[in-house]
Amino acid sequence: MEPITEVAGRLGIGPEELELYGRYKAKLSEEYLQKINGRPDGKLILVTAINPTPAGEGKTTTSVGLGEAFGRLHKKAIVALREPSLGPCFGIKGGAAGGGYAQVVPMEELNLHFTGDFHAITSANNLLAAVLDNHIQQGNELGIDTRQIVWKRCMDMNDRALRNIVVGLGGKTDGVVREDHFVITVASEIMAILCLAENMKDLKERLSRIVVAYNMAGEPVTAGDLKAVGAMAALLKDAIKPNLVQTLEHTPVLVHGGPFANIAHGCNSVRATKAALKMADYCITEAGFGADLGAEKFFDIKCRMTGLKPDAVVLVATVRALKYNGGVPKTELAEENLDALKGGIVNLEKHIENLQKYGVPIVVTLNSFVTDTEAEVAYVERFCRERGCEFALSEVWEKGGEGGIALAEKVLETIDTKESHFHVLYEDSLGLKEKITAVATEIYGAGNVNFAPAALKQISRLEALGFGNFPVCMAKTQYSLSDDPALLGRPQGFELNVREVYVSAGAGFVVVLTGAVMTMPGLPKKPAAYQIDVDEDGRITGLF
Repeated sequence: MEPITEVAGRLGIGPEELELYGRYKAKLSEEYLQKINGRPDGKLILVTAINPTPAGEGKTTTSVGLGEAFGRLHKKAIVALREPSLGPCFGIKGGAAGGGYAQVVPMEELNLHFTGDFHAITSANNLLAAVLDNHIQQGNELGIDTRQIVWKRCMDMNDRALRNIVVGLGGKTDGVVREDHFVITVASEIMAILCLAENMKDLKERLSRIVVAYNMAGEPVTAGDLKAVGAMAALLKDAIKPNLVQTLEHTPVLVHGGPFANIAHGCNSVRATKAALKMADYCITEAGFGADLGAEKFFDIKCRMTGLKPDAVVLVATVRALKYNGGVPKTELAEENLDALKGGIVNLEKHIENLQKYGVPIVVTLNSFVTDTEAEVAYVERFCRERGCEFALSEVWEKGGEGGIALAEKVLETIDTKESHFHVLYEDSLGLKEKITAVATEIYGAGNVNFAPAALKQISRLEALGFGNFPVCMAKTQYSLSDDPALLGRPQGFELNVREVYVSAGAGFVVVLTGAVMTMPGLPKKPAAYQIDVDEDGRITGLF
């Protein structure tokens, strides 16, 4: 690794414009962010993927390798990524800093405590919960209905035992007994607010709008009503500043924020993305999980709110994952199987069709594995070209930036020759049911939407309270286009089940829970935590 001051220096950032966290991590100062505000924007490239499978797709690896390849082509580029959540690092997923020679470093620090942003978000979230319970204990001047408290506590760890709990047990001074819940920090509305806020003023205004409960008259009670905003903002003062790190080839990377795409909006912070556009000619960013979740929310939430307009989309797939979608067991993915590839490529086809609905030029890339055969790669390339998409093979895991030059050249050619006509999927004026149905039918391929009675009541209430013009943030399994993780490939005509709808008024969207998706994950039978250790020299092992 190079000292982060050297990486910043090549971008024209002086040491006095950084807030250093050791030698290899830094935050961009507010002064620097203000200084670059008047610069013209570079080009915005979104990296997304097909639905994730146990075979792996390599979306972050591709994003990082593409940034490295731009550097090898002497293009000024910055990668803008989300920060990994602690919980999955110790659960199933492991780390999220790319892989092979397309990796962000320092990898261990990035995957663990990094610069403390997630801890600050957790503290701000739980401060609001403590202020809320204390308000009720001290006389409940706002008349909060304790049966209608919607604010949940959070922690950045997979802990299924905290999903549903009872608080206030003990004596009279220990609080009011009530049911409570925990979500993982990346699903907290504070995380979404931090990632959507333009500046401190906007952050505080959004925090003040958070609906924490309803009073006896059914009216919303907010964080502003509880006088918690100033203290929460103080906890988030440093967390709102983007973090600067580097790839293995010293390409600059802004890592900031980390909402999950299956239960939140799945994009890195607006501040980091907008800063990257001012700092370089090309900003390469990613959105979580498949294009049905991350890309849809990038377009319909992040771009809608901020005016961002992507110039190109890179859609990542692997031959192995496509064969898995075609019914091949994970143990047999190394064998050539064109029939399974043809059966599973319908998942890629649906994502291509979905992205085309937004009017942005698409480049499909195959993240290369040594087991891929020439016939399999040729079939995928032909399939993409027949559907009006550019195609390039990516070998960044094995070769770093050198392995991404073909992809980088194809992306540059696409930006130069194909105009982006970006537009959102639905208009603000549609009702919430219509917005949910639009995403379910047009993006997922559902035949119809089944709204639980409770969800219909919640929608009516939210629209009556004035939240009907908000975009919808769909919470859905990442493994399938449907709400059933077992339905691989391209399911069609299925029924999408909506069980709960609630507002994140500060973030500015309505969350829609579908199927059995959970906002607090659990650990698997053999969590990744079993393999993680620290040796006698202080080196962390087993964190991938």
